[in-house]
Order: sequence, then C-alpha cells, then structure tokens
Amino acid sequence: MVVALSFIALITVLTGYLQPPQPDEGAGAHIFQLSIVALVPVILLSLATTNWRRPLQSMRPLAVSAAVLIGAFGALYYLEHYRWVR
Repeated sequence: MVVALSFIALITVLTGYLQPPQPDEGAGAHIFQLSIVALVPVILLSLATTNWRRPLQSMRPLAVSAAVLIGAFGALYYLEHYRWVR
C-alpha cells in the first residue's frame, strides 16, 4: 500500500507535464495531496507491524516508497518552478 500511494503521487505529478499551465489547481493536485496525506497513517501502520527480526525485508517497501516520493517531489518542484517559466 505504501508503494502504491507513492506511485499514485508520482503519476499524478507526471500527468502535469502533459497539460498546459492551469490558472487554478486541478483534480491532479488534489489527488497528489490526498495520496501524500494518506501515506502518513499507512507508513505508521507499516512500522507498527514490521517484523523486526528481518528488518531489511521489512524496510524494502519503505525504501522504494521514499525513492519514488523523492522523484515525485523533485518532478513537482521542477514543474512548478521551471517548466513554464519563460
């Protein structure tokens, strides 16, 4: 679930590259925000139910999620600050 929410955030940011600049936030912005907010309790639940006897196996989804989120926020920053500035 953690990885799925992270990929939803990334995909919604990437769809912003296919659209011209909007005067107001669209549905994609709200989907991105909701997926980020939903990640907090899901990460806490994942940490609470982690098998600490096998930490590498248990932390792999969190590491993938973190990498995807770094990409999503980086793409969002570029989209908002540099993509349409001329």
